Amino acid sequence: MQSVRIYEMPACKMVSSGTGMFGEGKFNLFDEWLSSQERGLFPKDFLYWAGEGFVWLYMYEDGMNVPDEFEIIDFPGGLYAVATDIDQKTDKEHMDTEIDQFLSGNGFERDASRPELGNIITSPLAKKIMGYEQMDYYIPVKAKSKTPLQATGYQTCSAAEQRGL
Repeated sequence: MQSVRIYEMPACKMVSSGTGMFGEGKFNLFDEWLSSQERGLFPKDFLYWAGEGFVWLYMYEDGMNVPDEFEIIDFPGGLYAVATDIDQKTDKEHMDTEIDQFLSGNGFERDASRPELGNIITSPLAKKIMGYEQMDYYIPVKAKSKTPLQATGYQTCSAAEQRGL
């Protein structure tokens, strides 16, 4: 069973909390506003670390009533490797190793030009039953870069492969 999946997020508009920390006024306001949105089948909110705090995003829909405190931004979308674990108990080193092995074997590499995202996938009912929340970790990826020789169309192989080993 594979524990990593590839997910393509479309370019879209997102409502942004701006940079902040949990417990701060604007972040609390964003949490209240986000919690008032109807829960859907697929995730619409994503969190990422911006160096000095978190940024919380929520997928914007036409006609949505967005408080003036928040911006509507262009989100570039793209491909993401997604892994699931228990929120705040993830062995990040182990998860990164698993993701990198998956990417290497499937023609992908990490895309450092976009931030890693997180999304809590556990419903309130499931959290009550399990006693914890699960989180999806979204790692931005792209097609693996080809070496100059591969780009010419020549087939490449290792010396051991050439010798039939």
